[in-house]
Amino acid sequence: MRKSSKKRTRLPRKLGLPPGSLVHVGEIKTDKPSITLIEFDAQGVTETHFDSVDASRQHQRSREKLWLNVHGLHDPAVMAEIGRRFKLHPLIQEDILNTQQRPKSDEFSDYLYIVARSFNFDAENRCLNSDQVSIVLGRNFVLTFQERATGNFEAVRERLRAENGAMRSHGCDYLAYALLDTLVDRYFVMLDHLADQAEDLEEQALTNPNPSLLGEINRVKHEALTLRRALWPLREVLNSLSRADNGFFTPDTRLYLRDIYDHTVHVLESLESVRDLLADLLDIYLSSVSNRLNTEVRILTVLTTLFMPATLIAGIFGMNFRQMPLLEDQDGFRLALGMMLGAATLMAAAFWRRNWLRSR
Repeated sequence: MRKSSKKRTRLPRKLGLPPGSLVHVGEIKTDKPSITLIEFDAQGVTETHFDSVDASRQHQRSREKLWLNVHGLHDPAVMAEIGRRFKLHPLIQEDILNTQQRPKSDEFSDYLYIVARSFNFDAENRCLNSDQVSIVLGRNFVLTFQERATGNFEAVRERLRAENGAMRSHGCDYLAYALLDTLVDRYFVMLDHLADQAEDLEEQALTNPNPSLLGEINRVKHEALTLRRALWPLREVLNSLSRADNGFFTPDTRLYLRDIYDHTVHVLESLESVRDLLADLLDIYLSSVSNRLNTEVRILTVLTTLFMPATLIAGIFGMNFRQMPLLEDQDGFRLALGMMLGAATLMAAAFWRRNWLRSR
């Protein structure tokens, strides 16, 4: 019962509330929210972890640029405190807590709000897990909100920690680009997993089509559709960000955003190929099942036909006539069996020559 309540969607609690009400909508994927602050500039980087909102209130900013990351979105108090500190609009805070948002971007005077989806592959269950990632880009800060700790941004953190890394000298817009680039790179990994599963299903459909295969094909098709629903609007978001001169991204960074846009187009094209393969798998499965059924019906028909002469002979000798050939003959029974066996043998030989008793 605890597991089902933990995954309950809290949408009914929002019904009737005014816009901007801070209510978490979605699954609770972590027990306790965690807050990580990375402050950086060309001279160095400082990391701080907060266990509570109260602890964050005592912190004093030490460097020019900062990256604040939050894991766990089910505590509205954390969102309210961050919104107060960075002067986020109540509607933005509401969207961050609603983990069922469509990828989009909203521009405000002091910051830019971006929503994307992050995917990870569950090797045990062989399925994709999706999480919402919200990014708020300001003039000298970046805020990221994730449903749980996935480790997807660890490579970006390592680039900031590197002593000779060039990321520290760039602005926060470059950090936001790096985060988006990491998310899009994850789509390539997920695409590889879907392609591998589709190839395995194709081999199974050709060699051993069974009823469970149909469920697997539909499951992978659903995951491919989920990935496409997240990619399609993200492509439009990246296209608009790479072309808009809003002051949040420098012209040099917008060139990198165009590169991410090209990557999303590539993933979408490859994903369409996987979806076409999955659609063909349904036809292959149905054809294989139909061929197997035809083979079974053919075998049963041949067996029935082989016994028809025996049934005919037995029916003739079973008629109630006093005068019938071979009734009084001592070898009549053997002769009748011989006729049955001979007729079946001749028919089996004819069927064999026509390839009716063997696979082609």
